[in-house]
Amino acid sequence: MQDRVRVVLAQLNSLVGDVAGNLRRVREAVARAREWGADLVVFPEMMLGGYPAEDLWFHRGLVAEMRAAVEALAPESRDLLLVVGYARDAGALENAAAVLAGGRLAGTVAKRHLPNYGVFDEARYFRPGRGTTVWQWGPWRLGISICEDIWYPDGPYLDQVRAGADLLINISASPYHRGKGESRERMLATRAQDTAAWLLWCNLVGGQDELVFDGTSAVFAPDGRVVARAPAFAEDLVVYDLPAGPGRHQRWVDPRWRLGPPPEPGTVRHRRLPPPVPGTPRLPAPGIVHPRPGPEEELFGALVTGVRDYIAKNGFGDVVIGLSGGIDSSLTAVVAVEALGPRRVHGVLLPSPITSSASREDALAVAHNLGIPVLEIPLAAAMQAVGDTLAPIFAGLEPDVTEENIQARLRGLYLMALSNKFGWLVLTTGNKSEMATGYSTLYGDMAGGFAVLKDVLKTDVYRLAAWVNRQPPAPRIPERVLTKPPSAELRPGQKDEDSLPPYPVLDRILAGYVEEDREAADLVAEGLPEAEVVRAIELVNRNEYKRRQAPVGIKVTPRAFGRDRRMPITGRYPLVRPREEE
Repeated sequence: MQDRVRVVLAQLNSLVGDVAGNLRRVREAVARAREWGADLVVFPEMMLGGYPAEDLWFHRGLVAEMRAAVEALAPESRDLLLVVGYARDAGALENAAAVLAGGRLAGTVAKRHLPNYGVFDEARYFRPGRGTTVWQWGPWRLGISICEDIWYPDGPYLDQVRAGADLLINISASPYHRGKGESRERMLATRAQDTAAWLLWCNLVGGQDELVFDGTSAVFAPDGRVVARAPAFAEDLVVYDLPAGPGRHQRWVDPRWRLGPPPEPGTVRHRRLPPPVPGTPRLPAPGIVHPRPGPEEELFGALVTGVRDYIAKNGFGDVVIGLSGGIDSSLTAVVAVEALGPRRVHGVLLPSPITSSASREDALAVAHNLGIPVLEIPLAAAMQAVGDTLAPIFAGLEPDVTEENIQARLRGLYLMALSNKFGWLVLTTGNKSEMATGYSTLYGDMAGGFAVLKDVLKTDVYRLAAWVNRQPPAPRIPERVLTKPPSAELRPGQKDEDSLPPYPVLDRILAGYVEEDREAADLVAEGLPEAEVVRAIELVNRNEYKRRQAPVGIKVTPRAFGRDRRMPITGRYPLVRPREEE
């Protein structure tokens, strides 16, 4: 018998619908794992078809391609055990894990708990799995589950353990949001410790539309320790040597396992797999535990991954950003350069007669610091032409927000013209605080193809920009950009706080109301000014129609606008009640 069993977690980046490409990535990973002497290789949830495929899952051709890919992959398991995710047609569609061994498809496991909240709609597509299977693999008894199945304290993994499983495998496509990685790892460590079982958790990595998958696949020892972990936001193969056989002493001495309810008769299937094939002597593979990134590094990594994959997977080349000299466009440019390199990022200055010399200087400094090409297109002539055209119609009326928005929309017009002519994707620069309150112009600064900061509150933009400036090379964003009062500069002397509560107050309100569905009275009870709470909530409610027309953007919080938070445009529910009614 071998003195250890080598497992590999293949943390890969899949592409929705690209079954051939995903199969190629799987085969390449299998080849590398075989060179390293692997006995078991685990891939993420829905690896072969990508996740989430949404209504593409209704296309029978895609499901048939995934089935063919499983059959094509089966011969690769002649000397390995492979576990890979795909969508299976079993009369109804199932989110499944293929178990490949001995050169064939040995069986499948279907996901039992289908998430149907937040960004997930799996009940729309899949039938939940049924029954419990334990796989005998040499001395090991395997319990295989899919993502959500292990989040429930009484999920399928528990039935598998009570039926004898001592090596748990969970394949996952768990998307990122801030704070999730740490809490998710605590949950997984608890599952390993509570069951006194080894746990292999393999997560997807990469960007898919607004979602970002952070990876951080890990091996958990029976005492809950993380003994190997993949890096965040990067493809990686995690190699770890398990002992030759499980240690079951803890199960024998722990009364929870003697007193726990045994599986119902006939509900457990026991399947036998070819045992690990003894190979040539191997050097030990000490587990590498990559450190978890800090909060700002993690957020920055998510934004970079989201931009990089959206551009690459959709076949775009370069991007273009309107540089205003403000904090949002500066940070967006930094993220884009990190994702794509400076040659593929184009900055455009669009100064108007209202634009301050400081803003122009700061925008040019950002472009210089990042080494990106920059264009300058003055707006004065276009503003005059539009004003002259509308003068007879607006005769006798005072200038107001109409003229301000014309200026913003001219900027959108020029950026989209560059996009059309040169094929550059416009990255919009608005943040979540602006999206929430409608402090943005339809067909102006909202015009574009991808919204990098759409789910990042303004106060977090400042924190992240300050963190960026502490990283080498030398500060990329001029210090003045971080300290001057934010302004849209659409009228002389304009400041954001003329129209909005101060951002530290506003963002606390938005975090409570948008992300936690808290009532106005609750927020006021926490000490937030009642007038500002009412004003902010009214702005949020009034501007749902704008958010419906905003470009797709990267989700980084537990409750992003779009697929996460779904509110009607038309309605009259009194979301802001006077205090006396409470």
